[in-house]
Amino acid sequence: MKTIRIAVVSALMIAAVVFASLSLAGPAVRQYGPFPSTSPDSGTCGNDWAEDSFDRHFKVNTSPNPDGTYTVVEEFKKGTFVTNLGPSPGGCETNLGGTVAAGLTGKMDGSFTIIVSGGSFNPNGTCPAVCTTKGFIASVFGPTATYDIPTFLFHYNANNNGDWKNASSNRGGDRGDITGGP
Repeated sequence: MKTIRIAVVSALMIAAVVFASLSLAGPAVRQYGPFPSTSPDSGTCGNDWAEDSFDRHFKVNTSPNPDGTYTVVEEFKKGTFVTNLGPSPGGCETNLGGTVAAGLTGKMDGSFTIIVSGGSFNPNGTCPAVCTTKGFIASVFGPTATYDIPTFLFHYNANNNGDWKNASSNRGGDRGDITGGP
């Protein structure tokens, strides 16, 4: 009888530990990508200071947040850029009057934290052939889904021509600049 009692108590303790572990686990995350992409890149003056090429990766929390929204992290990896002639990325904020020549090249990476509202997660959705943030959200959460990007951080490096950090205020804000020419 004592052996059975010990076995039952041991089984209950193991079940309690397993249950606690599962209840503390965060939401399931589904990963999508890489999706080769390109995009113009706007600076603080509103102009497109560069053309970016990168791989998009998406990490989707498959369960809704308590308020019914979903959280998606979009990462921009293995990125490069080529500058356009005109105001530099920080030319109207961190380096007033800064300019950049056409043809300057460098590397970039970054991320968005996206909050999706008004949609429901479709595990069979994926990015359209021309992959954009908007296209991914519509495909994975439905055409009525809307989204906000409250948090973002991008880093650009052009070696001797500077570093540019384009970030939301909760990530430290914009810093530096990329100027000059090739």
